Amino acid sequence: MPPSEHSPLLTRVSSLPISETDDDPRPPLLTQITTGTNGTFKNAGDNTDSDPEGRPLLHDDTAAGNGSSNGKPDEGKPKVNMWMILPAIAIGIMLSAMDNTIVVSSYGSIGSDLKELKRTSWIATSYLLTITSFQPLYGKLSDIFGRKPCLLLAYTIFGLGCLWCGLSTTMTSLILGRAFSGIGGGGMTTVASILLSDIVPLRQRGTWQGILNIIFATGSALGAPLGGILADSVGWRWGFLGQVPCTMLAFAMVAIFLHVPPHHDLADEEGPGFMAQIARVDFLGAGVLIPAVLTLLIGMDLGSNDGFTNSLVIAFLCGSVLLFLAFVLVEVKVSSEPFAPAHVIAERSILACCLANFFAFGSNMASLFYLPLYFQSVVGLSAGAAGARLLPSIAGGVSGSLLGGIIMQKTGRYYTLTVCSYLLHWMAVIPVLLCTGLVWTNYYAVAAGIAAMGFGNGVGVTSTLIGIIATAGRKDQAVGTAASYLFRSLGIVLGLGLASGVFQTKLRFLLTERLVGDGAAEIIEKVRQSLSYIKELDPATQAVVRGCYQEGIVWAFGVSFVFAGCAFASSVWIREKRLHD
Repeated sequence: MPPSEHSPLLTRVSSLPISETDDDPRPPLLTQITTGTNGTFKNAGDNTDSDPEGRPLLHDDTAAGNGSSNGKPDEGKPKVNMWMILPAIAIGIMLSAMDNTIVVSSYGSIGSDLKELKRTSWIATSYLLTITSFQPLYGKLSDIFGRKPCLLLAYTIFGLGCLWCGLSTTMTSLILGRAFSGIGGGGMTTVASILLSDIVPLRQRGTWQGILNIIFATGSALGAPLGGILADSVGWRWGFLGQVPCTMLAFAMVAIFLHVPPHHDLADEEGPGFMAQIARVDFLGAGVLIPAVLTLLIGMDLGSNDGFTNSLVIAFLCGSVLLFLAFVLVEVKVSSEPFAPAHVIAERSILACCLANFFAFGSNMASLFYLPLYFQSVVGLSAGAAGARLLPSIAGGVSGSLLGGIIMQKTGRYYTLTVCSYLLHWMAVIPVLLCTGLVWTNYYAVAAGIAAMGFGNGVGVTSTLIGIIATAGRKDQAVGTAASYLFRSLGIVLGLGLASGVFQTKLRFLLTERLVGDGAAEIIEKVRQSLSYIKELDPATQAVVRGCYQEGIVWAFGVSFVFAGCAFASSVWIREKRLHD
């Protein structure tokens, strides 16, 4: 799976000051990458006056002359026993990682059980849609209401959402439950990152981030096979219901063991009143972004089933364009602290990095979402076996992120690394495209392809984040990184939505063309509702249906290929700010 905000940035921080390669002088950048109050990485010294000029990017105080720290970045850090609160934070991170891969490996079973296989992409996109819109809000909300209350709220919403999903009897109810879960899921990861910087001393930050990276990778690795195994045995509902007691346990541990001193919460400091603080949260931007993306997804979904010349489809797509324009207007003219400030996004290198993230994450999700469907509908594997075959991608993503950080630490450069990583990602889609029936059928080539895709994206997401921070400068590094997260999430939502629309359109066309005679319409409807119905058909019809699924899925992989190519093209436009010792 694609790395998240918990993916390794640089597993061990080093002294890498930034040297500008142009004549545009900028203020000194990071002392270290830590998590800011908006849920993104920010300067650890932004809240003090002690950050000296010229401090290095990813500074390690232990590397200083006498091996000691001046201690100033850590002033005010609460003295806590991390081993007591780590489980509370770790459970949320692991649940977030598992939730993504559990759904990817079991959605075929879910769609078949609810008789709405053609709407299964909404299980993922509804969750990602609300995460995209609410994740940036948690940083400001945690400044106002405190870290602990916001984390408890996130766990509560996520747990109730999982319960809702597990008890759903219709696809509509499940989709709404997933959207509700996403509101909490965004806070589970964001607030956990903020807390890590609040309570962990500077010299220990890299160590604890590495531990959380291992936890996230473990959750991702367990989720894919676990979701399939549960779907094959006790039922897919337990993939959601099983997360409820885990969330309750995390809630209890946070409530009991986590104590953040009041001075870490802006609401407890002297300054603007409560309503003034609330006004800083970009609720309006989120309120416009959600319907903009939603109407686009509905338009593509309806178009894939009813044709894109349908008047209702055209209305939704036009409405989406207008809403996206309204979102841009809100961010540029209305919001005092917008998601994506225009002066940051318009900078060439930052825009190139964000677009590379957008296309790469969209490509990755399109491939990973349709591979399990290929293994189940075409090859005939169980949900558990299909989910297990995603493990190479997860291993590639984790190792790529780690190696990317090490290379930048050694070389002090990221441009060539970024371009090569996205070129690898692009080329890695080719074996997935060719070896799922287009030319050959070979699982080992597919496994190598998704491992290389994960590796390339893992390197790229790390190097582009460093590129954004290096380019944005000290003042805008936090909002630049927040914009990167926004583009990643939008890329996943839109990439998956487009791949779904292409797949459903092609599948409907092929089934209509190849299945004729009495009862053909009923067969077409049923095989688009449930994979299990395919096994009830006679061998000849079954072969035709599986062939239609195979060709439709290849077209979805084609969307992944195009997105990966756009990611590579975007990365070429990045301008490097050299990092050196």
